[in-house]
Amino acid sequence: MPGIVRASANTRHVVVVGAGIGGLCAALDLAAGGLRVTLVERQPHPGGKMRELTVDGAGIDSGPTVFTMRWVFEDLFADAGLSFAEHVGLTAATTLARHAWLDGSRLDLYADVDRSADAIAAFAGADEALAYRRFAASSEQVFETLDRSFMRVEKPGPMSLTMAAGPGGLPGLWATRPFRTLWSELGRVFRDPRLRQLFARYATYCGSSPFQSPATLMLIAHAERAGVWLVDGGMQRLAEALAAAAAGAGTEIRYRTPATRIRTRGGRVCAVELGDGTCLDADAVIFNGDVAALSAGLMGPDVTDALPDRRGEARSLSAVTWSLSARARGFPLAHHNVFFGGDYAEEFDAIYGRRAICEQPTVYVCAQDRGAGEGPGDDATERLFLLVNAPPRVLSDVEIKRTGERAFGLLARHGLEFTDYRGEAVVTTPGDFARRFPGSDGAIYGWPTHGWSATFRRSGSRSRIGGLYLAGGTVHPGPGVPMVALSGRIAAASLREDLLR
Repeated sequence: MPGIVRASANTRHVVVVGAGIGGLCAALDLAAGGLRVTLVERQPHPGGKMRELTVDGAGIDSGPTVFTMRWVFEDLFADAGLSFAEHVGLTAATTLARHAWLDGSRLDLYADVDRSADAIAAFAGADEALAYRRFAASSEQVFETLDRSFMRVEKPGPMSLTMAAGPGGLPGLWATRPFRTLWSELGRVFRDPRLRQLFARYATYCGSSPFQSPATLMLIAHAERAGVWLVDGGMQRLAEALAAAAAGAGTEIRYRTPATRIRTRGGRVCAVELGDGTCLDADAVIFNGDVAALSAGLMGPDVTDALPDRRGEARSLSAVTWSLSARARGFPLAHHNVFFGGDYAEEFDAIYGRRAICEQPTVYVCAQDRGAGEGPGDDATERLFLLVNAPPRVLSDVEIKRTGERAFGLLARHGLEFTDYRGEAVVTTPGDFARRFPGSDGAIYGWPTHGWSATFRRSGSRSRIGGLYLAGGTVHPGPGVPMVALSGRIAAASLREDLLR
């Protein structure tokens, strides 16, 4: 096999394909544990979906913007003999998010339960404030029940989860409400339709519809309430810190280096072929990409049967996003803001039923320069990121233009307008996501979490092929920055365990 770079006879060589958050975490774990690690990434920078776009010289977070469960990263760095706080600066966000409705009502949620309850009492009455306190307690219970028994294990199933819980844990598992939809459960909790709409929004964090997702996803509410953090300098600094830590532990990182084929010999991976035709000899490979790329043959014929083929199944939400530098006027933005449209059910009926975007889509706005407090002032140009959920398919130019008109028109109805643009806004569409992430079809979150069994259908870290492991948002425990980080750590742990056999 010409061009192969061979590992030392005394050192196991692991190739990590993809410098997304999962791949970076796996590389750091493995390199810190003494393995020889090479990480290859087709892009010129780390982060995967976590990326920064430049508009008029300003770097704008244009991927994940919410950072929670910081302890996942603190544990990762500590296990590598490092201090997370010394590598990444964080500021606690006292306001989790600001929410607005077309009737002019607004509601801020806070990390402090009492403060949120007081805000809800003023917004919707004392009974709804009590309902929120009950919901906060329930969502915390769901999180605690599933944290170590589900989220941190390699490949949970209904039986293994039940056995892990034991007889004493069955009431807690039942309390996760796996057989009720999030929307129906919230209807039992809240009478005010605005609160039901607000907390149903958490399903979209998994690329899913709240009308089809299990109520178990209420655990996301607790993850946020346990702390939303603003990363000093933007989210891209987190990816860069992970890359620097992995490199410091001995990982060789090669950017602008696409992997084009994973080779096998005797039923095990043996090498990774690169875009320039050379190969890296490998004792093991961690694939940090959309796993549908394997079934589609995008990593070569040797690994098409590595996993059950899920092509043809409905994929998760995609998005149309705008990264822009402008003045925001008429609405007091926080760092995270959600502007609701009118008919919430229609938003998801359009996406999952007609593969279209509705007339009044909910719009998320991240005002990156607004930190733990408010600001900047009305006269300041600021970095802004806007997102509208979309179906995972290529949109026509007409559809993209119409979506922009609808999104910015909705914001105007909320009183928010943008003026004095600096440079040209960068628009990202489902087609762009499909090109950037092979095998994804434009879906950002893999497959939707629809139905009680959907989460169990995600692949674990081990594939059917010896030495091939998986990390990223399309495998267990699913999408989201901390979940993807856990997937990388689980893949690294599975690999180490197998090497010791």
